[in-house]
Amino acid sequence: MTQQKFKTAESPFKADNTASNMCGFTLMNSQVGVVVADVMKGKPGVRVTPLPSMIRVDATNRMDVVYDEVSEALGEEPGFFDSAQFEESMSTHYGRMIHEDDRTIMFANPEDAAEYIGFDLKAESR
Repeated sequence: MTQQKFKTAESPFKADNTASNMCGFTLMNSQVGVVVADVMKGKPGVRVTPLPSMIRVDATNRMDVVYDEVSEALGEEPGFFDSAQFEESMSTHYGRMIHEDDRTIMFANPEDAAEYIGFDLKAESR
């Protein structure tokens, strides 16, 4: 009697630790979230994916959420939309996120955010 050998199919969920060069966030599918997504949709390298209960915003390398652009799209005065409102509309993010006075910047690679967070990329000699 010959013994049969079975091979398990390769999992599509295997680990992959290569850099994706992507960053992004999810927004609540609310009035403000829809406007933020609409503003981001026109930016280069940004992909917006509406889903039933949330909106995904993904970008290659870097993206800037400029608060006054969102304020204008909401029909409000400059300075209306800020980091607190952005945090309230956003549910999660990936990549390095830096809040500045006039924008939130998302970086795919932490090294690209080094100058904003005061991180020195030079190796220390001991």
